[in-house]
Amino acid sequence: MSDTDAASTAESNALRTPIVAVLGHVDHGKTTLLDTIRGSAVSEGEAGAITQHIGATAVPLETVSEMAGDLVDPTDFDLPGLLFIDTPGHHSFTTLRSRGGALADIAVVVVDVNDGFQPQTIEALEILQRTGTPFVVAANKIDTTPGWNPNDGRPIQETYEKQSQNAKSRLDENLYEIIGDLSDEGFSADLYWRVQNFTKNVGVVPLSAITSEGIPDLLAVLMGLSQRYMKEQMAVDVSGPGAGTVLEVKDERGFGATVDVVLYDGSVRADDEIVVGGIDGPIVTEVRALLQPRPNAEIRVEKRFDKVEEVRAAAGIKIAAPELDDAMAGAPIRVVRDRDLDDVIEEVESELAEIQVSTEEEGVVVKADTLGSLEAMANALREAEVPILRAEVGDVAPRDVAVASTANEEKHRVILGFNVDVLSNAESELDESEVRLFEDDVIYQLVEGYEGYVDEIERAQQETVLDKIVRPCRFRILEDHVFRQSDPAVVGVEVLSGTLKNNQNVVKWEGNETTRVGQLSGIQEQGEDVSEARAGTRVSVAIDGPTVGRQIDEGDELWIDLPEKHAKILEQELADDIPADELEALTSYLDKHRKRDPFWGK
Repeated sequence: MSDTDAASTAESNALRTPIVAVLGHVDHGKTTLLDTIRGSAVSEGEAGAITQHIGATAVPLETVSEMAGDLVDPTDFDLPGLLFIDTPGHHSFTTLRSRGGALADIAVVVVDVNDGFQPQTIEALEILQRTGTPFVVAANKIDTTPGWNPNDGRPIQETYEKQSQNAKSRLDENLYEIIGDLSDEGFSADLYWRVQNFTKNVGVVPLSAITSEGIPDLLAVLMGLSQRYMKEQMAVDVSGPGAGTVLEVKDERGFGATVDVVLYDGSVRADDEIVVGGIDGPIVTEVRALLQPRPNAEIRVEKRFDKVEEVRAAAGIKIAAPELDDAMAGAPIRVVRDRDLDDVIEEVESELAEIQVSTEEEGVVVKADTLGSLEAMANALREAEVPILRAEVGDVAPRDVAVASTANEEKHRVILGFNVDVLSNAESELDESEVRLFEDDVIYQLVEGYEGYVDEIERAQQETVLDKIVRPCRFRILEDHVFRQSDPAVVGVEVLSGTLKNNQNVVKWEGNETTRVGQLSGIQEQGEDVSEARAGTRVSVAIDGPTVGRQIDEGDELWIDLPEKHAKILEQELADDIPADELEALTSYLDKHRKRDPFWGK
């Protein structure tokens, strides 16, 4: 076997760096944690040890081992280190994909130890659960525990032992609350050193991004988890044709539209032909330049990027190529190299098709920042039984307003925007249209906001219908309360159940038949004219038509005549919206009719 053959065999068996996503609620310290890991790596070793990628930070094994001290022995590991993803656009990264799964191999969910779970924490957990991504919880900000005595950069158990009993018990209380919260969300969890099997239990790592206490433990756990459970996933052919996911599409001066990509398999070279998922299907183009950010020391120089000839997985890289304007965040990117172009296009198409959101003839318009978050939105709306008319990646544009405004129902004249901006020319269209825009960067809050709006509309519609519909009512003429015998008859009545409204027809039951008595032409309560009277009240009423002593008499039970169509609407659609006594009047009215005709009002 020649040296080159041996080298290429070694390359094809090479293990790539595991991709780590850092997620969590907006103020809980994600960015500080990443900055600390970067900063410690730079200060621990030579500045070159850590490489700043596009949208990612690579921390090699030697640096991890220096930072983690005795907790990580580099000779125990075959993996080259860790690649931390800098979450673009807040937490949309949680929903970026690779070949049907999450792009991240492993995740860190950052929780403020004093603040506990927040909406975005819960949402991150839901997405990790759905994609089956293993994760650890970083219980951050332990240094803010009252009475805490920091030991910078030390492992957690070592610094914990040096604390006062008071500080220990306060921290314990907060940690057990987080473990309880995880249990409420369906995860069995414990402090990481007590976890025997990380596939069954979630490890909680107490740490401080400010003092670096517990950071050694976090790195050790991430390395241990990756080495133990993901070695097979990490085995890639680093010299093979690259596969990656688009993080963002950006215009760069001098290069036009570029894509920031996380490469998770193979390699990409400066002259490769590539296929990228776009708004209208796959885009076939050629790499013009592979760009990496310059080291911090040189950031003052006008040129912000260095050109490189080749990048190998796992890495973050900016790719400049023609025709990238319509590329989509979250879409797949594939290097063609020695494969058949049509096969690669088909591969990208099938991955895009997996994310095709099924749409209906009538429904809401959905816009999201990445394909993955679009998919997550579609899942959430499907669970809430909200139909989708159109779903796309990108900011809210005038045509979205035009599409939403064509909906037949008010509740569907809506755009739901997740983590996107509204283009300025769409702002004015929105102002002039009847379209409502809902925006949020937490999916379930967005869906809840919309559901609240639909409830309001439906309540208003029910009220309108209830206003127009005849309501059931049973009432009795009181003895010794005849004020006028006819033209109109004026009598005192007690409303037994339901709502007595003016200008309705009055009937009397005789057997299973109703006889029309007359029409209500006035209601007075304590000498004042009123438009209606509720169950339990006594009022005097004027009835056009009858004469007391002939058609009606003291003690008679009378009813408001309920048209069959109204009875049907009340029973089938509004039964939950009317008071219990009114429902009782309706039921007995229907029962009487149905003795004669079983299908009356059905």
